[in-house]
Amino acid sequence: MLKHVNIKPSYIDAKRRTKEEVKILTDEYIMTNELKKLGLGKKYHIITYGCQGNVRDSETISAILEDMSFTSTENIEDADLILLNTCAIRENAHNKVFGMLGRIKHLKMTNPNIITVLCGCMAQEESVVEEIEKNYKWMDLVFGTHNIQNLPRLLSQAMELNELIIEVFSKEGDIVENLPVKRESKYKAFVNIMYGCDKFCTYCIVPFTRGKQRSRKEEDILKEIDGLIKKGYKEVTLLGQNVNAYGKDLSDGSSMSKLLEDVAKTKIERIRFVTSHPWDFTDEMIDVIAKYDNIMPYIHLPLQSGSNNILKLMGRRYTKEEYLTLAKKIREKIPNVCITTDIIVGFPGETREDFNETLQVVDEVKYDGAFTFIYSPRENTPAAKMDDNIPFEEKQQRLYELNELVNKYSNNSNNKLLEKIVPVLIEGVSSKGKDIYFGYTDTMKLVNVKCGSEDLGKIINVVIKDAKSWSLNGEKVNE
Repeated sequence: MLKHVNIKPSYIDAKRRTKEEVKILTDEYIMTNELKKLGLGKKYHIITYGCQGNVRDSETISAILEDMSFTSTENIEDADLILLNTCAIRENAHNKVFGMLGRIKHLKMTNPNIITVLCGCMAQEESVVEEIEKNYKWMDLVFGTHNIQNLPRLLSQAMELNELIIEVFSKEGDIVENLPVKRESKYKAFVNIMYGCDKFCTYCIVPFTRGKQRSRKEEDILKEIDGLIKKGYKEVTLLGQNVNAYGKDLSDGSSMSKLLEDVAKTKIERIRFVTSHPWDFTDEMIDVIAKYDNIMPYIHLPLQSGSNNILKLMGRRYTKEEYLTLAKKIREKIPNVCITTDIIVGFPGETREDFNETLQVVDEVKYDGAFTFIYSPRENTPAAKMDDNIPFEEKQQRLYELNELVNKYSNNSNNKLLEKIVPVLIEGVSSKGKDIYFGYTDTMKLVNVKCGSEDLGKIINVVIKDAKSWSLNGEKVNE
């Protein structure tokens, strides 16, 4: 075999956007008889960081490794291959990954034959790959978000050459169909409907790590969902970095509202979607969600900030007033809807007045829950070059205040369900005690349920007996 030529990421190439047509590739995944035997007698362990998109990628990676005869192990110390599927959205995720690499290095000192792989969004960052080349030469393979289908070939090369292999493409991206998948659940599934993002919010690295916005053909999405229905799946979550922009890059009349309606017509029992951008959330979408009972009344609608000044600095493309109008429409048109959000505190230039405006939006929308974060600068983004003059202690105080308010409304939302009967998809055994299982309501609230193993994978009626900030306790209603 010829010596591998390392291909490294480039921020400049990753930012480029052209009008070049997206290729739909259907025969990129190659598995030869030789590759099928590569993992015989070997175990793999995957650690996944980040969003649902990464979880879905790990499902494909698992299937590829098992195609190569590797078997899964939950114990990292038993693994012959350790793969880190990484997230680049915050510094904390970076630190966790490099901390884990330190642990793996110790394992490799005991067993030099351990194969170590890093992939996902961090692999798409120039500085990360430079750091690995400089200080982690003992690793075996780094690949990115655009070439999961090449994993069999890359692993073969890494094992044969016994040197660090790097293959990371910084490009707009294609759509690769017909990849295998090993689903984490037998009852609910993630379905990619689009990849990438063109919004370029000033704080976000995703347009660099995931490529341009590109939508799958609706026929391919519906074919995947039909297959899931035949296997008995109850729920699908439609995934995209900017999911409700689906179809904007296609010329065949596709749109998120049309796709939602067509998925609803498949009669699958539950449909969800993440993550939405308020800029692309149309009235037609709201009407379709309200029309179909199998589209769940749960909307994740990132706010990021309640200040128009900060929203402009973030490049979010909407105002506080436009966001509030949208949230009001959703509340009015979709019965029993649950709205959650993402909020960043301490963005460069955020004054106390700006932060107070965020609190005012939370007071007005009364979110059912929120993911809240202190701003984390990402290299090569415009926000990383802004003057960040807010003391960290002040950022922590703002996060504390925000969480207090969010928890108040989350508690209020959950308390409204006391003694109410709600539908829950039972997904697995809870750690809360004997005969306790867990599942989620139609509004995406976690419930620990007293029921039996015969209820696994079923949507059952549950009466809520106890409410906490982030979960509910209930009992099965016997019909």
